[in-house]
Amino acid sequence: MLGLLGVFPHGAQAQEAQNLPTLTLSAGMYNIVAQVAQTPQQREIGLMFRKSMAPHEGMLFVFEEPATQCFWMKNTLIPLSAAFIASDGTIVNIEDMAPQTENSHCSRKPVRFVLEMNQGWFAKRGLKAGAHLSGPVFAGS
Repeated sequence: MLGLLGVFPHGAQAQEAQNLPTLTLSAGMYNIVAQVAQTPQQREIGLMFRKSMAPHEGMLFVFEEPATQCFWMKNTLIPLSAAFIASDGTIVNIEDMAPQTENSHCSRKPVRFVLEMNQGWFAKRGLKAGAHLSGPVFAGS
């Protein structure tokens, strides 16, 4: 098995977009089609190597328990905004992240969810800390 690893370019499997389940979230009158990354491997790959993302699409990272979550942009080619979201769907903070950088962007308090969208998506819609998202994964939605 180890001999086969040399046949494929490093990271080749991660360079293809993940085929993840989706769900619809809403932020007021705005709908979001979010791919759901819930396993450690899905969360690790995230949006790496993608060259574009449709305007109302994103990726929702789901964690088992609330914790301080930190994200970076290694091998991520598109600029993103990450909303760190509490269990009830309340946005704790939003961080803009530049492509292909390795500095950490962290939640200001423990969260169970992180929603990555094209950079500026939240700001263009007037969404900031304290705004509420609804969807089947959020408690009380």
